[in-house]
Amino acid sequence: MFLDGRQYYLISFVIIALAVFTFIFSFERRKPKAREIVVLAVMTTIAIVSRIMFFMIPEMKPSAAIIIITGAMLGKQAGFLSGVLTAFFSDFVFGQGPWTPWQMIGFGLVGLGAAIIFYGRETLCENRVLLCMYGFLSTTLIYGLLMDTATVFMSVDEPTKAAFVDAYFAGLIINVIHGITTIVVLWFLSQPMFHKLERIKIKYGMYYQMKS
Repeated sequence: MFLDGRQYYLISFVIIALAVFTFIFSFERRKPKAREIVVLAVMTTIAIVSRIMFFMIPEMKPSAAIIIITGAMLGKQAGFLSGVLTAFFSDFVFGQGPWTPWQMIGFGLVGLGAAIIFYGRETLCENRVLLCMYGFLSTTLIYGLLMDTATVFMSVDEPTKAAFVDAYFAGLIINVIHGITTIVVLWFLSQPMFHKLERIKIKYGMYYQMKS
């Protein structure tokens, strides 16, 4: 009763709390510096702003590319947390709703996947084709299909196979456009941002440096 039909706010805060706990716990072991948190905050802010800037064109969002770059350069916890916070805070502009936790998980998994594949591997990070392939597949298959699945659960009382198929086909064009946008942003911005972040990491002794 006290949530008055806004249970998604509670779910959102629980997701954030779990992500923050994971992030802080892993960092606590090696006594993280405040500057590491600052770098993550800056990258997350860029992702949030990049999503809000294109609010008139919902399908074209550079935020996924920024989250991928964050995960690839700063690690699993940072990548997941960046995705979670990007979805949560940008939805104060787009509108909070039952879709918000799904978006948080979707973007979080995109960042986590990028960290698993690229973090600490210089050769892979410098491969723009591989990076763009991951960007397209993660935004269309991980984030896109997850949100299409969420659409069914939020709009149908008794989900059926046909409802899922219809949702996936209806969202296909949107997912492809999102994936292409991610490819374009990664192609042009990934290497400059990688090099900048790597210099910052080396200069201040943050996170882990690249390995060939």
